[in-house]
Amino acid sequence: MATMADVARSAGVSVATVSHVLNGTRPVLPHTRQAVLDAMDELGYTPNTLARSLVTSRTRSIGLAVSAISNPYFTEILQGVEAGAVEHGYSLLIADPHDDPEHERKVIQLLHERRVDGMIVAPSADPRELVAYLGRHKVPTVLLDRLVDLPAGGSTRFDQVCADSAGPMAQLVTHLAGLGHRRIALVAGLPGLSTTSERLSGYRDGLSTAGLVYDERLVVHGDSESAGAEQATAALLSLASPPTALVTANNAMTIGALRALRGHGMSVPDDIALCCFDDFAWADLFSPRLTAIAQPSRDIGALAVRVLLDRLAAPDRPARTKRLPCTFVHRTSCGCPEQPLTSVKGTVS
Repeated sequence: MATMADVARSAGVSVATVSHVLNGTRPVLPHTRQAVLDAMDELGYTPNTLARSLVTSRTRSIGLAVSAISNPYFTEILQGVEAGAVEHGYSLLIADPHDDPEHERKVIQLLHERRVDGMIVAPSADPRELVAYLGRHKVPTVLLDRLVDLPAGGSTRFDQVCADSAGPMAQLVTHLAGLGHRRIALVAGLPGLSTTSERLSGYRDGLSTAGLVYDERLVVHGDSESAGAEQATAALLSLASPPTALVTANNAMTIGALRALRGHGMSVPDDIALCCFDDFAWADLFSPRLTAIAQPSRDIGALAVRVLLDRLAAPDRPARTKRLPCTFVHRTSCGCPEQPLTSVKGTVS
């Protein structure tokens, strides 16, 4: 197996120069750097990442903590994070906090003990211990998908990356209202999550835009899970004046809502119109095909990596919150013909 000394001899440089090329610890002339890289390629030299981490205090690894990895949305985010990490020469350590604040704190500590250079975390509904731990240990972190209200002017700098939620949800509601629906229900997510509160806000904005009155009886929480959404949808259907249209706030809850509708012998869209937040690979295989808001999942993951690397390069830079636009995918579960894809603008701050 080739060593650094072998590379140095082949390139006609010192071992120290090879080390500087590998670790970026000192500028090296372009032609010298290329000679080192060519020698590494010719000899088949593989750097010792463990030894390099001792020199640079960097492990070139990123910790990723997201719940419900089996959820297609987070699976695609994971793919985006992995692609971004590999592109920049980083490995990935993955943990599932299970949306449990206590377990979240434990897995974050375990990732930190593995000396990851930084973390990408989708926080739970109660992220106080998470934020306190990351802030106390000054861990470079990007909060993913779910935003956290951080103290203004605090020393903790967390960047945040997500998709727009309120605007796209309002578009689903106004679309249904435009089809003549006046009782539009929402199966909302887990209370405490920013995605839940923002989509509820978008729902109310959509009703207001359409000139409809908000009715709290038409809002139920499915807790972001299929089973919870099934029960919540059943409760809506038992109302004296049940909804004529339904919006679900994530893909898992869409499955639960469909199960409840089938259990009540209801047909979509003949008996009730349905729109959902989150598109997924098999959404157009249902009959009818599901009208949905598609989030740019892989782009969110890849952007989170770039933002984290920016933070590692400049620890004192101002914190940033980046929102990516979603896409309105018009199929037939809303009760009208399919339409071309249209983007819903997000915001970047």
